[in-house]
Amino acid sequence: MSGEGPPRAARPPEGGGARSALRGGTFITGTDTGIGKTHVAAALLRALVAGGRRAVGMKPVAAGIGEDGRYADVTALRAAGNVDTSDDQVNPYRFAPAIAPHVAAALEGRAIDLARIARAYAALAARADVVVVEGAGGVLVPLGAREDMLDIPARLALPVVLVVGVRLGCISHALAAALAIRARGLVMAGWIANRVDPAMERPGDSVAALAERLGCAPAADLAFGATDVDAAALATLGFGAVVRGEAAATPASIGRSCDPC
Repeated sequence: MSGEGPPRAARPPEGGGARSALRGGTFITGTDTGIGKTHVAAALLRALVAGGRRAVGMKPVAAGIGEDGRYADVTALRAAGNVDTSDDQVNPYRFAPAIAPHVAAALEGRAIDLARIARAYAALAARADVVVVEGAGGVLVPLGAREDMLDIPARLALPVVLVVGVRLGCISHALAAALAIRARGLVMAGWIANRVDPAMERPGDSVAALAERLGCAPAADLAFGATDVDAAALATLGFGAVVRGEAAATPASIGRSCDPC
């Protein structure tokens, strides 16, 4: 940490009051861009929907339009959920070029407003049992002059799930990400190993090293090309009771199973 004062603490979500506090949600972040955050978020949504829950994905900030004129991450999240929503609620900020969000926003003369993101989240939370919020890039991707990606779960008071792209260098990247999450006072509900490099030698050794250093095994260890997570992974991340219909997930219950930080 720099000498700019104490870490920024999580604050209650805006725009939803007590009703939002009773709803479930989690924030999916990752060790880098292109390591499967959307893949994991969509898999979690499908598992929740299969369990009979009303689940919806949210991508607060998206950058990069595909050849089909759509934002691929947003399309995938919408397809995986089962709650009818508007584009502005699911994706409040979208930018055409595939560049850092704060740069894209500056080029358009716009600012990414956390209060607007909080209002969109509250609208989704009022209609769903679980909102799966996916970040963009890694944990500290800038959103503006001072804010970064971790300010979103802090603003929404959401626990964080860290997706680790299992490839060379992932141990250091994952431990640094976990340190950043802890420094903000955020709950780390768990982590998911996503084996993105089929040519990597001895990937299991890296997963084992991370399990030891992070303090818990991954909620899921996804083979290259895997598309689903199972009930055990949902339970590890605190969603077991939600799927069984026993209770609504809260930030406290989601983070209870494994807080490696």
